[in-house]
Parts: sequence; structure tokens; C-alpha cells
Amino acid sequence: MNNAREYDNESISALKGADRVRKRPSVIFGSDDLSGTEQSFFEILSNSIDEAREGYGSRITVTRYADHSIKVEDDGRGIPVDYNQREKRYNWELVYCELYAGGKYRTNEGFHYEYSLGLNGLGACATQYASEFFDVISMRDGYKYELHFEKGENIGGLSKTETGSRRTGTIQHWKPDREVFTEIEIPAANFHIILKRQAIVNAGVRFIFIDKLADETTEFYYPEGILGFVQELDGGKGISEPFFFEGEGLGKDRADKPDYKVLAQVAFCFNNEGGKIEFFHNSSWLEHGGSPERAMRSALVAELDRLLKHENKYKANESKISFSDIEDSLIWISSSFSTLTSYENQTKKSISNKFIQEYMTDLIRSQLEIWFIEHKAETLRILDQVLINKRSRENAEKTRLDVKKKLMGNLDFQNRIKNFVDCRTKDISKRELYIVEGNSALGSVKMARDAEYQAVIPIRGKILNCLKADYKTIFNSEIITDLIKVLGCGVEIKSKHSSKIASFDLDSLRWNKIIICTDADVDGFQIRTLILTMFYRLMPTLITESKIFIAESPLFEITHVVKKVERTLFAYSDREKNEILDQLNGGSVHIQRSKGLGENEPDMMWLTTMNPETRKLIEIVPCGYEESAEMFDLLLGDNLSGRKQYIEDYGESYMDMLDLA
Repeated sequence: MNNAREYDNESISALKGADRVRKRPSVIFGSDDLSGTEQSFFEILSNSIDEAREGYGSRITVTRYADHSIKVEDDGRGIPVDYNQREKRYNWELVYCELYAGGKYRTNEGFHYEYSLGLNGLGACATQYASEFFDVISMRDGYKYELHFEKGENIGGLSKTETGSRRTGTIQHWKPDREVFTEIEIPAANFHIILKRQAIVNAGVRFIFIDKLADETTEFYYPEGILGFVQELDGGKGISEPFFFEGEGLGKDRADKPDYKVLAQVAFCFNNEGGKIEFFHNSSWLEHGGSPERAMRSALVAELDRLLKHENKYKANESKISFSDIEDSLIWISSSFSTLTSYENQTKKSISNKFIQEYMTDLIRSQLEIWFIEHKAETLRILDQVLINKRSRENAEKTRLDVKKKLMGNLDFQNRIKNFVDCRTKDISKRELYIVEGNSALGSVKMARDAEYQAVIPIRGKILNCLKADYKTIFNSEIITDLIKVLGCGVEIKSKHSSKIASFDLDSLRWNKIIICTDADVDGFQIRTLILTMFYRLMPTLITESKIFIAESPLFEITHVVKKVERTLFAYSDREKNEILDQLNGGSVHIQRSKGLGENEPDMMWLTTMNPETRKLIEIVPCGYEESAEMFDLLLGDNLSGRKQYIEDYGESYMDMLDLA
């Protein structure tokens, strides 16, 4: 029997009051998770920023409390909350209880807030509705006005106290409601990011973050705005000096639409240490760019392409540059403002104004043309670097295609790879690949393994140092290409100018575990490190996805005989050996240093190195990109002085390994 109610005239209902936000927070804040909570905070912060931009106040203080409530305090004019004769209602009702109400709808008519972050009249009301409590103190006209809300409902009306003070400003303290948001605990780092960005695009406004959880206070202040930030990013290491320009224009998006004003500010430099590109509009960070990004891309490519042709920098029949050849060496911060803005949605992550794009394209091209004429030497360095980026990208792409063709062209690879011994199962969740040292170890491991799910491939001698070798040399190594074929997932060809180029596919990996198995001596440890370096350089995702392991082989074989009963114990370190010896009582004891893997009996190999129940595997996990890069450079890179110092500091810890060589 179908108990569903009929879909009729009584089926349609409307959300009212606070439920318009509380039941559908994603409509206003973009989501109901942490990003939505952060957006609700930004809505309140935006109102204080708009006041400061209009010249009312230069200090905004944000406080995070232990209960994860937030307070925003400014020294602006104070929000008008008293009775509104025109609307015949109190302004506090319009600001905090009415969606689409506010003082920023007539910016294009020369009224308050010419360039405003808050345009839609949603933020304060929506955040109040989505809060467990929301307290307001507004100081203006010699009075202190106070309001208190709980879960979207006003409690106690408006309190108005005469102070006679000339102080003005607004204090708003609220706690995001867990009934509305799935997560309300905004990390301190996220506050830092938001406030730093606002300090950058609002030159001269001081942002102070008071963290009651950590008992710390942080200040963000950029008196030179975006130019100061570009100078900070550049650090004096650029191939051009940081440069700032701005312009203001008047135009319209369509012939039948009204004119509006646009103010655009740009700071940039070219820096080979690393690039950064960010766009802001009306102080809001444009995560997805939109009009300013399209303007920047087209203007830069067109102007640099023109200069390359003018300076005869292109080779014969060489293709023109693309934006990807520019961005690797570009630091670019754009901050634009307009009296009319077409945002993607309430979260303001992108804008689509046609006139803003057209105006900024013309502004950037004209300013770059002047700058390049006045800075000839820097311009030539920039052009050379862009061409280096372009040719590196093209070479990397060619290498990627060659490698893909060479390594991925034939999946029936078993008969093509010498000495590779596959396992029977095709279930990837069970398959294990042992990478062993030489053919003698191959024989022992082959006899000891479980052929159902354990495969073996030998490494003949010490493989190439992939940290120093170029890609051409690496992929000419038969040992490395054989191993890549067996793995099946391809490689991640990355360089400074080709970070997005890859033929890697984790889903094509043919193994659940990749286990490095080498002798427990100096040569074995070096081979192990070289294999790890290969994974770090060519397939770092296998490390981050915890696919790489090291099979720890024992250092000592201890034979204990008591009353003609013999048993064998294994120790993986001197310390473990001593602990075992301390526990043995009576009988005879024979201690033997570990042999090479090729000399081990199959039973011993299975017991110590291959049996999942008794083996010891070391999982290789990433410790962070910078830390990993530093350690690989220290061990196998060009950091000779660092390696020497490391040996002096820690060499004695490895002295026992010399006895095994």
C-alpha cells in the first residue's frame, strides 16, 4: 500500500524567519561545513572593512574564544540601529532580521560605500540567523546601542544608553551554531590567512587577531598594500623590480546597462624562485578569478609575445608562448573595485563583469608597454626566462610522451622483462612485489616466497642516482625502465616548469605492496636508498599513498642448543641480540653475522623476510615535501658540505655496519 501523501496545493510551503538560513545554510554560505562557517565570519568582517575603506576607522580586531565564538570590533561609525522613519521600522530589524536589506544598494548612485564588499544585504542577517547567540554593541551619536539574539530570535529588544562619548564603532560577538554548521572550530591559521589577505588589499588598515585559545596576539599591517606584499614575496631575488600601477575607468557591461566606475590596482614582478598569483575584488579574494584573471592572462601573453617577436627571440618556426610559460616566474597581485559587481554567488569567489575584463586588459597592456620600454635590461631577462620555461615545458611534454609510449605501450610485459618472476593471483589487493638485490637473492626469494601473491624482480648492481641524472639518462637505464614496466603505473615527470605534466595513474599500479629487500650491509643500504630516490623522483605518489615498504632482514642468527634441542633466533640489531643473549639460560650459543640474502635458506627467508605473520616491514611515509627534499639532497644530492657535517655528527651511529661490509 502506498502511504505517500498527494502532491497538491497544500504541498507547497515557504521557509520563514531564521529558518530561511538555518535550514538551508549552503544557499547563503556556500556550504554547511567549515568553509561555510568561515564565510559567515567573513560576512561580518566585510562590514568593518567597508567602513575602514570609506575612511572611518583604521583598526579591526578579531578575537577567537575558547568556546569558538568570535568577536569583531571596529572603530567605524557604528551601525545605525535606531528607528528608521522612511521604512517605519527599526534599523536593527532591517540589518539583522531582514534578508536583502542594507545600506549598500545605491553605491552606483554616489551614496555610501562607493566600493563595497557587502552588496547583497545578506551577510549580517544570515550570520545572526545561523548563530547560537549574537550580541551587538553599536556606539554612535553619543549613545551605546545593545542587542542580543539567540538562534535567530531577538531577546529583549533594543537597549539604548546615553554615554556622551565621541567614540564610535561596532562590536559583534557571536557563536556559529552547531545545529546549522557541521563544524564551527575555525583554526587559527585560517584566521591568519583571511586577515593577512585583507591587510594586503586594504593598505594602512591594521588587523589584529587575538587568540584566546593559544593566548597569542598577531597583527597584520601593510602600509603599502599589494606592493608591499609583492616586495615581501620577492625578497629582493627577482629578475625584475616590483612594480605598481593603477587606473580608474567608467563603462558598462552592455549597451542598455548603466555606467559604473572601476578602480584597478596591480603589483607584480618576475621571480625565478617561485610564482604567486592572486586576485581580489572589493577586498574579497577571488579564489576562481573571473574577469581580472582573464584580463591578466590575455594581456600578458599578447604583450610578451609581441616583445619576443620584436626582439627576434623566437627560433625559426617556433610556436608562440602560452600563459603557463609565464606563470611559473610571475608574482602578480591584482586588487580591483567597482560600483557595480556581478559575483558568481554570495560567497564572492569569482566575478564576470565584461567591462572590468575589457578595462583591465587595456590597462595592463598599456602599462606593460610603458614599463618594458623604461626597463629594457629587465625586460630582456624576462623574455629569456619565459622562453626557458616554454622550452623546458615542451621538452618535458616530449619526454612524457616518449616515456608513455616506451613504458605503457604493451601490457603483456612479463616475457619482455628479464628475470622477473610474477605471482599467480590477479587480485591487486593481495599482490606483493619484492625488489631484491641481484640474481643470487632472486633465487633465494623465489624459492621462499608464496607464489600465489608474491612476485620478485632483481636489481642488478647499484642503480642510477635519479636525483642527479636527467630524464633522458634515467629512461635509458634498462634497470629502471624494467622496474617501471613491472609497476605499471607510469611516472610523474615534474620539473619547475612542467609541474602539471604527468603520465602517472595510481589505479594502474599492479601491486598492493612494493617491498625493497636488500642485504643488511653498507652496499645493501646504499642500494635501498637509491631505489627510494628513484621512487621520490619518478613516483612520489607511491610514497604518499603508503605503497612502499622495506623488508628488514636480520643482522644476527643465534643458534641455542639445550640438551641436544636446537632452536634458531634472529636479531635485527645489536641491542636486540644482547637482549636475546641475556634471556638464554644454559646450553651452548652460536652467533653468526647475517649472510647475504642469496646465501639464506628458503625456510629462513620465508620466516624472517616474507611471511606476513613473522616478517618485519618498515613502511615508508612522507615527512613533508621540504624535509624529504632536504634529506635526499643531503644523502645523494649536491649538498657536499652538509653531507660531510652529517657524517661528522652521526657517523659513529653507523660504525657497526662497517663490520658487515
